[in-house]
Amino acid sequence: MAFPSTPSALWSVSLLTALFAAAVHSNIIYEDDPLQPVTSDETVSVGGTVTLTCHVPESDNSSLQWSNTAQQTLYFGEKRALRDNRIQLHHSTPTELSITIADVQLSDEGEYTCSIFTMPVRTARATVTVLGVPGKPQISGFENAVLDGGKVTLTCTSTGSKPPARLRWYRGDQEVEGRPNVVESVPDDPTYNVSSELTLDVSRSDDNAPITCAVDHPSLAPGDKRSERALRVLYSPKVKIVPESNLPREGEKFHLKCSGNANPEPTSFIWEKKDGELPPMAKVDGAFLHFERLNKSDNGVYVCLAENGIGSSQGEYALLVQDPTAMSTSSGVDHVVIGGVVAVIVFILLCLLIVLGRYLIRHKGTYLTHEAKGSDDAPDADTAIINAEGGHSGAEDKKEYFI
Repeated sequence: MAFPSTPSALWSVSLLTALFAAAVHSNIIYEDDPLQPVTSDETVSVGGTVTLTCHVPESDNSSLQWSNTAQQTLYFGEKRALRDNRIQLHHSTPTELSITIADVQLSDEGEYTCSIFTMPVRTARATVTVLGVPGKPQISGFENAVLDGGKVTLTCTSTGSKPPARLRWYRGDQEVEGRPNVVESVPDDPTYNVSSELTLDVSRSDDNAPITCAVDHPSLAPGDKRSERALRVLYSPKVKIVPESNLPREGEKFHLKCSGNANPEPTSFIWEKKDGELPPMAKVDGAFLHFERLNKSDNGVYVCLAENGIGSSQGEYALLVQDPTAMSTSSGVDHVVIGGVVAVIVFILLCLLIVLGRYLIRHKGTYLTHEAKGSDDAPDADTAIINAEGGHSGAEDKKEYFI
């Protein structure tokens, strides 16, 4: 507990406290009074800073004073009365007194009083509400993986909120509804612990799906505090046989791969051939079936059975070995067709170039003939120049054409 710093201040504060107590008990409020102080309620989060402002419409040179919830004087005018470095003078004039309280704690919540020492003493109250900032949510229930088709119950907990926080659940980006929040008060503390449960039916598509618990509270911006965990789902293989090439050719190397989409990954692969045994030249290497040299006798339907401890599944692939000579002939025919199409396109382009060239030459010759015909008929150079300048007047009488 802090005390005034000097004996004189102690006497002054005692007197002011006595006058203030009398004013509080009298509960006198003067409406439309120019000397009546005016304050406002404030809300602040734990650890934040709050500003308390008291002002009067007019001044009669009486001093303004701020007191805390225990009726201890904080500031009397510009004079500090309480040894608390968190409390500082913000602004002081004859008509206004503003102070700040930094690093606000839950214990700072309550009613603060501004007084002006007129006769009688006039007062105004300001309620400071302190918000308890909730802790980061903690999610439990992910300790063990869940089987495909099973259920999982998750629990989210957040502590230290005031008023009680609200917890929200998200599955990916989609909000999902959990059970109603359970609120528990903390002994000897004004804060609350909040918890919520979420039960989900899971499938193989939920493996690694993010589950998020977010805290909704007036002291936080949206998304400020959230926790995210990924679901782990165990599921049996879903087999697909993938060939090395879509055109297996006789005489070439080739392999089939047994792709077993599963969690955990398949640990056992069994290769079989329907209606017969595996070819002698086929070798099994786990998920792979290798053919050192393909033969028409390798044609048939191959089956792969994959197992991962959760379950098993099988897939099929029909192998049809292609004749390399037939494929070469087919490829040659394709090349001939492509070559023929290209030749036709080139021929058409050449024809267009010839026609365009003849058109340009024809029009160029006509122009030169019109320009020079006056000089061709002249007996001497002077007459040629005169005829060239005025020769256009008879252009319509003589025309030359090139064929």
